Amino acid sequence: MDAVVIVVVVVATALVFDYTNGFHDTANAMATSIATGALRPKLAVTIAGALNLAGAFLSVEVAKTISGGLVDETLINPVVIFAGLVGAILWNLVTWFFGLPSSSSHALFGGLIGATWVAGGNDAIRFGALLNKVILPAALSPVVAALIAMTVTYLAFRVAARADRGVVSRGFKVGQTVSASMVALAHGTNDAQKTMGVITLTLITAGMLAPGSAPPFWVVLSAGLAIAIGTYMGGWRIIRTLGTRVSDIHPVQGFTAETTSTAVILTSTHLGLPLSTTQVCTGSIFGAGAGRRLASVHWGVAGRIVLAWSFTLPAAAVVGAAASWLAATGTVGLIVVALGGSAVASGIYAASRQSAVSASNVNDVPRPPAADIAA
Repeated sequence: MDAVVIVVVVVATALVFDYTNGFHDTANAMATSIATGALRPKLAVTIAGALNLAGAFLSVEVAKTISGGLVDETLINPVVIFAGLVGAILWNLVTWFFGLPSSSSHALFGGLIGATWVAGGNDAIRFGALLNKVILPAALSPVVAALIAMTVTYLAFRVAARADRGVVSRGFKVGQTVSASMVALAHGTNDAQKTMGVITLTLITAGMLAPGSAPPFWVVLSAGLAIAIGTYMGGWRIIRTLGTRVSDIHPVQGFTAETTSTAVILTSTHLGLPLSTTQVCTGSIFGAGAGRRLASVHWGVAGRIVLAWSFTLPAAAVVGAAASWLAATGTVGLIVVALGGSAVASGIYAASRQSAVSASNVNDVPRPPAADIAA
């Protein structure tokens, strides 16, 4: 198959991943604001989409890490990147179907690592960068975010303890419109860059850009638009989980969770760390729930979310590796991967329509079983 055609296919697939990243991660910014009533659902996702697009233009440090830091671009080609993207997209869709806020970032890293390992062996993976810039931040960031959010929430409730509850609620709802918007902006600065990095890596491996190049403007623009459109679509199944099933969120907690998430995400973006914004925001919500009282966190739901986190990178890696092996057999193998991935994605979407979640019913969910709630 012609090299230019392959590059076009890979770029298009990367933008599809970016789109799934958008609707998969809308909940990061807007779940708590929607749950507390601070923002109407459709308004919330509109604001989030616009700010995701704006955030995409604020930095390229994370994109540089991905395009030149995690794998040896001299040992892979665009077909390998295509296979990794297939693994990431399918894992995003599976976890979206079950309403699990897993990491789109780690799905992407897992898919790329699995595909690269099959194509280039151990030498193609830069394990030092993987450990320092992906694995350690993945382990530490949700814990740090949870501890900060728990502390800030505890203090906020104490400070507001003697104030009129109605006034406090209204005030923090207004604050949430700002804090949720800042999370959406921060999400754009970090997550949109991951697709920028993948597209730039594709262009480098195809010889269309020099190693170490920053993303061209058209790459920044297209990645920003793709994640913004995906964000606008809502991802309501995950918004339901984070907004209503993790904890009983009050406006105070929504504000502290969002503010904490913004601070952690922007710090990681400045340092060039491709952090999982999902894990940061989920950790902040756990911490905000525990800051009021530990029993307000639905620990059974929390356990299932953490379990999904632990499977994300290896599961996407397995699919990426299988896709890479098949695509490497030639044009027929590449077509089989593309058609097979499309068929699975279509099946997941069709199954989701049997129990559709939308802006009109996103908050209509019963409390988890008693076993999921700490005594």
